[in-house]
Amino acid sequence: MGKKPRLSLLLGLSSKTLSSRVVRKGISRFDWGNLYHWLLNLSWLKYLALASLSYVISNTLFALMYLAGGNCIQNARPGSFIDAFFFSVQTMATIGYGGMSPANTYANIVVSIEALVGLLGVAMVTGLAFARFSLPTAKVLFSRVAVISPHDGIPTLMFRTANERRNSIVEAQLWATLIRNEITAEGQFMRRLHDLQLVRSRSPIFALTWTVMHPINEMSPLYGLTPEKLAEQETEILVTMTGLDETVSQMIHARHSFVAREILWNMRFVDIFSRSSDGRRVIDYNQFHDVTPI
Repeated sequence: MGKKPRLSLLLGLSSKTLSSRVVRKGISRFDWGNLYHWLLNLSWLKYLALASLSYVISNTLFALMYLAGGNCIQNARPGSFIDAFFFSVQTMATIGYGGMSPANTYANIVVSIEALVGLLGVAMVTGLAFARFSLPTAKVLFSRVAVISPHDGIPTLMFRTANERRNSIVEAQLWATLIRNEITAEGQFMRRLHDLQLVRSRSPIFALTWTVMHPINEMSPLYGLTPEKLAEQETEILVTMTGLDETVSQMIHARHSFVAREILWNMRFVDIFSRSSDGRRVIDYNQFHDVTPI
């Protein structure tokens, strides 16, 4: 029991624990071979900041190249970095106001190089922006907590999920996996995964809400456990969902996890369904995460 866990055996950690509790050694944080993937994973603010910084740096370098050629820009003040910088901006963006122009062969060579760099740069920045914008994403809402309460006379683990978009996810499939610390018969620590059998793991049309249920019977890895035992084993329930977005006809996925403190015992979810005065069904998402004691 006192052995420290080996990194090679830390299997199945979700995003809540993987980033905060595991230190990766021997793997570079940045790899040029994964540049495209890295750029897609940047936040929009960081991406725009990086694109802006690259734009300023590249124009600064070309401005210094123009200055190195002496007075090679017509109608520019001699030795003026500002004029050289804005001439570079006009060249890279193919604006060409006509106020400044190359004065000799050296300037024309630099302009040719910059025009090519600008063409490639605009293509890359535009392509990345479109790829990021068109990347299929799921707007799936998961309840902040899971509950364990009787259902048809059997203790049942339950949590909610909902489609936040006003469309449907076709052929939605959901998996729930229990992750906990275990010690093998040889005394070796393992972070082991156990699949949870769900009452319903597939929905042909996922448009509104879905209460996912796992009966805790003799076949369940949760059978006989207590809240204290779940906390001691650092139990976590990892939920993954896949489906086809009917609007864009592309596969989407979502994931969520519940740690031991987010699994509430002898509680049930508040009913969020009602009917309006004209007979229409109403869903109150303001109470989506609310629970009440049994």
